[in-house]
Amino acid sequence: MAEVTGFPEMLDGRVKTLHPRIAAGVLADLRSADHRTQLAATMIEPFELVVVNLYPFADAAARAGTSDHELIEQIDIGGPTLVRAAAKNHASVGIVTDPAQYDAVLLELGHGGGLTDDMRRELAAAAFRLTAAYDALIAEQLSRRWWHRVELPGRMTIELSRLQELRYGENPHQSAGLYHAGGIGLAPGAFSNGALLQQGKPLSYNNILDASAATGLARDLRGPGCVIVKHANPCGVAEAGDLIAAWEGALAGDPLSAFGGVVALTGAIDAALAEKLTSMF
Repeated sequence: MAEVTGFPEMLDGRVKTLHPRIAAGVLADLRSADHRTQLAATMIEPFELVVVNLYPFADAAARAGTSDHELIEQIDIGGPTLVRAAAKNHASVGIVTDPAQYDAVLLELGHGGGLTDDMRRELAAAAFRLTAAYDALIAEQLSRRWWHRVELPGRMTIELSRLQELRYGENPHQSAGLYHAGGIGLAPGAFSNGALLQQGKPLSYNNILDASAATGLARDLRGPGCVIVKHANPCGVAEAGDLIAAWEGALAGDPLSAFGGVVALTGAIDAALAEKLTSMF
């Protein structure tokens, strides 16, 4: 970077990209003759592509024993500045912020005509989503550390990461996806943290809503228990001395509506219980 700016890094690397030669090269609108003239007068080369990987703040926050000083040093300043500048100037500069984008970008560049307008816009939108989520995580983590409690802030940003695209939404003509709340220190029992042991068709939007409702209700049961939910309505809930008896009690609540629903159990399923479940589902 010093080769471009003509100025060495300083302040333990805190200042290296915050320089007019970098900022101007990224922000110059090459559609503007005046911008091109100013670049030529100052002998600044414009950038065509900016690729940024932000400091791993989330990794530092999740690591046990990270001090406040260590965490704050993982707050990237120059990276988000470059990302936002390039995203604003996406008509002239491509902005790449995720390794998952590399193949698509390389494919377009390989065609010899540069990035298409659609690709530039897509990358810019993804870049702004990234910086928004990055700043939201910093605010959340510092608030937790400094006030040792979850506040009710005047403004809150929630990051959601898509886990999968679903076959369709509430109805076949609608689209839907399953999203997971980002951040650090999420409850390990959260539904979206579960492991999917796939058999048969992927879960649908309604299946997932029913499963989330069923697991939420099952957490309130005290011992061996079973919950059956169909179309967001509980068909039966039971506690018993063992899971088979709990299953039979829950099924007795509404055996007709239970067909095709979702079952949540508070313990491990053995072969005998699996046989009973497969007779109904």
